[in-house]
Amino acid sequence: MEDNTAISFANVGARYDNAREVLSDVSFNISAGSFYFLSGASGAGKTTLLRLIYQLHKPSRGQIKLFGQVTNDMTRDEVAKLRHKMAIVFQEYSLLSHMSVFDNIALPLRVRGIPEAKIKKLVLKVLEWVGLAKYADANPKTLSGGQQQRVSVARAIIIQPAILLADEPTGNLDDENASRLMELFVQMNKTFGTTIILATHSTKLMETYKFPVIHVENHKVSFVGSKAATPQDNQASKKIWKGPKPQNYFSELSKQFDDIGNA
Repeated sequence: MEDNTAISFANVGARYDNAREVLSDVSFNISAGSFYFLSGASGAGKTTLLRLIYQLHKPSRGQIKLFGQVTNDMTRDEVAKLRHKMAIVFQEYSLLSHMSVFDNIALPLRVRGIPEAKIKKLVLKVLEWVGLAKYADANPKTLSGGQQQRVSVARAIIIQPAILLADEPTGNLDDENASRLMELFVQMNKTFGTTIILATHSTKLMETYKFPVIHVENHKVSFVGSKAATPQDNQASKKIWKGPKPQNYFSELSKQFDDIGNA
């Protein structure tokens, strides 16, 4: 049903400048609370699809709806308001080198006017979960690529987005930390009902976590998997968990978000 559709594309095409379309005649509906992998060869258009959803790129034709709202003719302010419900993690991390790790993660909360006392609690809790508590005051440039990716993910999840888009978030991580982040994404989806689209080249990841796949090839998009699997369906997942239990983390974080909402 329309009121349960988070993302809707209707005959969407996308190009850069006057070049050939990167994506052509893309149509699909993604229900709120679903989890999809996004696959395809390098240059196939995965990142373009994520950019279209996050409104970083406008379609050359067709219609995009987010949360039931047509986005094509939205003003800059309307797009900014819509993005408050979404978060995106790109391969290049996009961290601000003139800010500490703590301040990078706190930034989206400060933009929303959250009180500093609550920001501190949330940021420290998220840093602890991603295993970077001792790096709160560090400059992001002093961290490894994998550590910077975890900072980027922490900044994205701290706003409790309705839609999370992730472009190869585990690409620079070892198996343990990749599993740690995947468990975080799975628990976000399960506990908060976050709609997640995660781009990856890892067949191991897709075979381990049995979520359906959006596949991009030859400028077209196809779906592999009969329905949008939820974590409850994902009984075959193999988990390498060496950290705080994610359900405990999200229960505590959810309570703090409730406190913020009632402030």
